[in-house]
Amino acid sequence: MHFESITRPDGAFQQPLTAEQVVAVCRRGFGRAPVSAVELGGGSFNTTYRVDLGGLAAILRVAPAWSYRIERGFMRHEHAALPFFAPIADLMPRMLFVDFTRDLVPRDYTFQTVLGGLPGAEGFRALADKPGFFRRLGEIVRTVHGVRGERFGRPAGPLFAAWSEAVLSIVDDTVADIHDAGLDSADVREVAALAAKNAAVLDEISEPRLLHGDLWVPNVRLDGERIVGVFDHDRAMWGDPAADWSIFEAGRRPGTDRDAFWDTYGRPADSRHAAWRSALYRAVHLGAVRIERHRLGLAEKIPASYEQMAGVLTELR
Repeated sequence: MHFESITRPDGAFQQPLTAEQVVAVCRRGFGRAPVSAVELGGGSFNTTYRVDLGGLAAILRVAPAWSYRIERGFMRHEHAALPFFAPIADLMPRMLFVDFTRDLVPRDYTFQTVLGGLPGAEGFRALADKPGFFRRLGEIVRTVHGVRGERFGRPAGPLFAAWSEAVLSIVDDTVADIHDAGLDSADVREVAALAAKNAAVLDEISEPRLLHGDLWVPNVRLDGERIVGVFDHDRAMWGDPAADWSIFEAGRRPGTDRDAFWDTYGRPADSRHAAWRSALYRAVHLGAVRIERHRLGLAEKIPASYEQMAGVLTELR
C-alpha cells in the first residue's frame, strides 16, 4: 500500500493512524486492503484520508483521540443527524461504513463517498458572481432550517424539552472547557447567568429546527458557479435557526457580497427579543471560537475573543 501521512509536531491535536491501522479499518469496512491512503490537509478536527480501494475511492474520517466538552461526540452527532438532511441529500456525501466500537482503533471513524468539485475556499476565490454564490447558499440553509424536530439539542443527545435548557447546557460546557484550558472564563460565566435570567426569552422558540452548525464557504464544494457539495455537519443540532453558524457568518460583514444571502434566506426577525437572542448566540459562538483557537495553538488570536465578547455583553445586559 502507498501511504502518505502529514507530519505534525509532538502533542498536536490531530494525530494520524498508522499504515497498519488504515489497512485494518479498510478490511473491516470493505473486506480488502487499500491500494493507497493519502492524508488530506485543510481540516482542523478530524484526521482525513483519501483511500483508493481498487475501483472504489472513499474518504476515511477519523475522530480525534480527545476533545473538549462542546466538541465531544461530533462524529456521532453527524451520523445521527444524517437522515434529517434528506432535503439536500443530493449535495451530501453518502455514508459507506461507520464504526464507533473503538476496538480496532480507540477512535470513531467513518468512510464516505468522495464529493466532486473544488474545495469551497479555493473555488470561491475564482468566482465572478460572488453574490450569486451567497444567494444559492441562502437557499440551501433555508431548506435545512425548514426541517422540523421534536426536541432541542444535539442529535445524539442530550435532548431537551425547552430551548433554554439546550442553550444553557452548551454555555455551561463552554465555561468548563475554558476553565480547563487555563483561560479566564468570567465573561462566559456572565453570559450563562444572563441566559438563565432570560430563559423565557429563549423559550419563545418553541419549535426545534435543524441546524447544520458549520455551513459556510469552507464546508461546500464548487463546480464553477454551482455548489455541488455540502459536508461536515458534525456541529448539527435542533434549535433556533437564528443560532446557526450560517446566520452568524452572513451577518458579520454587512455592506458586502454576503448581503445577497438574505435575498433567498429571508431577513431575520428584528424584534427586541430576537435581537437579544441574536446577541446571545454570537456570545455562544465566540466562546466556541475561543476554545478552538486554544486547541489549535493560536494564542495570539485569543485576546480578540475577549474584546468581542465584551461588546456583546453590553447588548445582553
